[in-house]
Amino acid sequence: MPVVFMGTPDFSVPSLRALVASGFQVLAVVTQPDRPRGRGQRLTPSPVKAAALALGLPVWQPEKLSEPGVLEALREIGPEAVVVVAFGQKVPPEVLHLPPLGCVNVHASLLPRFRGAAPIQRAILAGESETGVTTMLMDEGWDTGPMLLQERVPLRPDETGGSLHDRLAEVGARLLVETLRGLRSGAVRPIPQDDRLATVAPRLKEDELLLEWTETAESLERKVRALAPLPGAVTFHRGRRLIVEAARVAGEDEVQALPGEPGTLCTPARPGHLLVSALDLPLEILRLRPAGSRSMEGRAYLNGFPAEPGDRLGPET
Repeated sequence: MPVVFMGTPDFSVPSLRALVASGFQVLAVVTQPDRPRGRGQRLTPSPVKAAALALGLPVWQPEKLSEPGVLEALREIGPEAVVVVAFGQKVPPEVLHLPPLGCVNVHASLLPRFRGAAPIQRAILAGESETGVTTMLMDEGWDTGPMLLQERVPLRPDETGGSLHDRLAEVGARLLVETLRGLRSGAVRPIPQDDRLATVAPRLKEDELLLEWTETAESLERKVRALAPLPGAVTFHRGRRLIVEAARVAGEDEVQALPGEPGTLCTPARPGHLLVSALDLPLEILRLRPAGSRSMEGRAYLNGFPAEPGDRLGPET
């Protein structure tokens, strides 16, 4: 079955490898152009480009799929289906209608819930007990096309954005192979989404990364997990930007007195614990990364940086 694969980040790579391992003929891999990254701003290929080259597959890197020549090239190679997994560009109608079996997308949620660019983090932030992967036929909307297959995945109590990303990427790869085979045989048929049940998962904005200490400790702990390892939950202490990498909800008996105003460093009942008062209970910061420094445990931060009970954490002032 000849296909064209479109994808860019790490999430896409298991799907590409699964297609090759399952015997699909990948005619071309379309990914974003190399971008400057790191301190040296060196041009760096996308994870999908690196994987494609290692597999010996031809790589296309148009700035836009609407560029002259892209549609003509796709027509020339004649894929039976186009597979899109976290590509990062809008697919124009001319491409959507080109392959006989359509454009098949792998989306990291149980559609129609969490349509959009950040379904993994949004599911954890919302306190969902489960999420999953949906394959669908793409239309001109954002994640609005008819569904093909779904697989549910329960969220673990310690689930992070990173761990869920990796689990869903593997589920999506397996589901994609099953979907394409079922489409070709007629065993898999499109099912329209119920728009009345739709929720959105837009890309995370910079101000959403900030820990709002007036929220409950449970909500803050969930945000830390959802944003770990990247982009990371953010707070500030004495003008220093901190990325909070791990945290837990502490009990009232773990501080010498009831928590003070939200965002205040508490006096721990046992030394060496970095406790911050939230709306209800203290939140213990277990691991963090100060700006310009390495990742460290809360105890190490207390030992290496000035921090006293009564200090305030919050937005940069």
